Amino acid sequence: MTERIDLPPPAVAGGASLTDALSRRRSVREYVRTPLDMADISLLLWAAQGVTSSAGQRSAPSAGALYPLEVYLVTGRGRYHYDPYRHRLEVLGKEDLRRELSRAANSQQAVEEAAAIFVFAAVYSRTRRKYGDRAERYVKFEVGHAAQNLLLQAASLGLGAVPVGAFDDGQVQAILGLPGDHEPLYLVPVGHPAK
Repeated sequence: MTERIDLPPPAVAGGASLTDALSRRRSVREYVRTPLDMADISLLLWAAQGVTSSAGQRSAPSAGALYPLEVYLVTGRGRYHYDPYRHRLEVLGKEDLRRELSRAANSQQAVEEAAAIFVFAAVYSRTRRKYGDRAERYVKFEVGHAAQNLLLQAASLGLGAVPVGAFDDGQVQAILGLPGDHEPLYLVPVGHPAK
């Protein structure tokens, strides 16, 4: 049986205004080695792909509400898959894979030093069934929307983050043990800024 971790409800009230988050958002690549707390992880995952209505709509727009994105989380304590409908993490392993992910990302130090790496993967077939060849475009729009939500939420929490697109897709897929149809598109390291 898969171990699961229920996340605390996202603290959606209060926090920085959107204008403040936009003003503070910067690409931060250096972090202190302090883990993120579960409240922050909960809010970051919710901002990226959380369910925001009883109809199952999510925080980021999706062509046809088909939701082709899957979000994986890598921390010093393990690797996880986010279940947005139950707002919980499914434990996939308890090993620290940040160094391996860094190597797959051209040895970018931000990936190794971050408290957490959010990995966005796409299941293109979910969108392709309805939109055919346009699916690739729509999925790429969607991952941009979801990642921007995550980046802005990180800024609002006083955390640092940086979007990473330079990585070997096959290596990331193998390191995380992703299903064959889950294609990694984006890594977003997040942590407490060093400066």
